[in-house]
Amino acid sequence: MSFQQPLIVVVAVLVTVAAGWAYTLVQRRRTAAWTGAGFAPNRSRRAVLRRHLPYVLLLVALPVLLVGLARPQAEVAVPHRAGTVVLAFDVSNSMSATDVQPSRLGAAQAAANEFVAAQADSVDIGVLPFGDQALLTQAPTDDRQAVSAAIARLKPGGGTSLGQAILVALGAVVGKPVALPEAGAAAPSLGYWPSATIVVFSDGQETGGPDVEAAAELAAAAGVRIQTVGVGTARGATVEVDGYQLNTALDESLLSAVAQVSGGAYHAAGDAAALNDTTKSIDLRLTTEKEPLELTGPIAAAGLLLLVAGALLGLLWHGRFV
Repeated sequence: MSFQQPLIVVVAVLVTVAAGWAYTLVQRRRTAAWTGAGFAPNRSRRAVLRRHLPYVLLLVALPVLLVGLARPQAEVAVPHRAGTVVLAFDVSNSMSATDVQPSRLGAAQAAANEFVAAQADSVDIGVLPFGDQALLTQAPTDDRQAVSAAIARLKPGGGTSLGQAILVALGAVVGKPVALPEAGAAAPSLGYWPSATIVVFSDGQETGGPDVEAAAELAAAAGVRIQTVGVGTARGATVEVDGYQLNTALDESLLSAVAQVSGGAYHAAGDAAALNDTTKSIDLRLTTEKEPLELTGPIAAAGLLLLVAGALLGLLWHGRFV
């Protein structure tokens, strides 16, 4: 507990000591006067309680009220749905497939926009499209219009490197470039970021790049969970790339493995409506932040309660407030 006016606490201590000393002195003089007059004071427990309790309550109320004036406050842990989310979008050629309408990428964009709109203002969101390479096109921000504009600019093309996407997303979280360690070398120290989440929208069609599971392990070591959203169908569809017809289908195995390694979850979605529902189930962490809670009101109320109780008992037992 801390006080915004600590000097009043010192005054409260001094006043309480002085009041207690004065009360003790008055009681001693009364006892001496009764004894000198030939009266023996009633020392039964009930008599002592009736004689002293009203005044004790009044004496206790005094420092409590003064402490209330000092504006005490305590730090309490308040839960917040806060943190950093990096939305990583697979923008490879296979995401132009139309087994999910209007396309895999279009359905992912629509679901992501709903996800963004549902987040609290305390959640910063970034946008990272990835194909053969990954590029953070919108750094994590609370500006929802900027995030939506970055999502709207996504266009399909190229291959898929999910491992590179994870590394770049981690870099956006920790604030520095992240790469896998060389063989036999120790993993880089990234700190611990339990309030950060990477959400990957992909069909799981990996074509190369850094080792995906090793990148996921690096994220797990940094406390960053990866939530994966499968976009597409097992039936698949055909897309045209450079004049060639290529069949592409949703591969859930890699997406599930990545989520499992990092402590996240894989969310399956077969069509646009299901994908929208899937993003609602993505779990963001609740963090706690210490916030000051002023205790003036409760302490002042307790002081007034003691004051009233002492005054009423004094009136009931002695016919006077003091």
